[in-house]
Amino acid sequence: MRTSKRTQILQAAARVVQREGVKSVTFDSVAVEAGLTKGGLLYHFASREDLIQAIHQHLADQWEADMVTAAGKPAAAATPVERLVAYARVATQSASRAELLFMLEGSTTAEHSAPWDAVLERWAPLPVAAGGAPAALDQFIARLAADGLWLYESLTAERLDPGLKDAIAERIASALTRTDL
Repeated sequence: MRTSKRTQILQAAARVVQREGVKSVTFDSVAVEAGLTKGGLLYHFASREDLIQAIHQHLADQWEADMVTAAGKPAAAATPVERLVAYARVATQSASRAELLFMLEGSTTAEHSAPWDAVLERWAPLPVAAGGAPAALDQFIARLAADGLWLYESLTAERLDPGLKDAIAERIASALTRTDL
C-alpha cells in the first residue's frame, strides 16, 4: 500500500523533531525532509499549529496501534486486564526522541494532550477513586510500573537486555492477571 502524502509529511515532521526538536518544525524544514514543496504542505495543513496537532495525533495513533497489536484486538474488544497487559508489553519499547518531546510538549495544552489522553483513557485509565477496590489500585500500580520501565528505557543511555525487558513486562502482566487480588 502506498503511503499517503499526509502520512509522508507527518513521518518527515517526526524525523525533523527526532533530529532537531519541536521548535524546528517549520513548513520549510518539513517540506525539505518530505521532498515536497512548501505549497504541498500547505495543501494538507493550513498552519503550523494544524501540522503540530496532526503530529500529536499521528504519534498517538502509532502508540495505540502498538497496543492493538500487543492485545490482538482493539481496546473496545479487550477486557480491562487485557488492555493493561498490552500497555505493559508496549512499555518494553523505547520511545523515540520525537515521541518523548511531543508527549512532553503535549502536556502543556489540552488540545495537544487530547490524542495522548484518549489513548490512555482507552488502554490504561486512572482508577475511579483512591478508596476504590484493591484490584483497581493494584492495576494502577502495574500501570505505573510499566510507565517506569518505558521512561527508564527512553530517558537513559543504558539499554536493558531485550530478554530482561520482556521478563519485566511479563511480570507486570502476570501481576495483572492474578486471581488472588
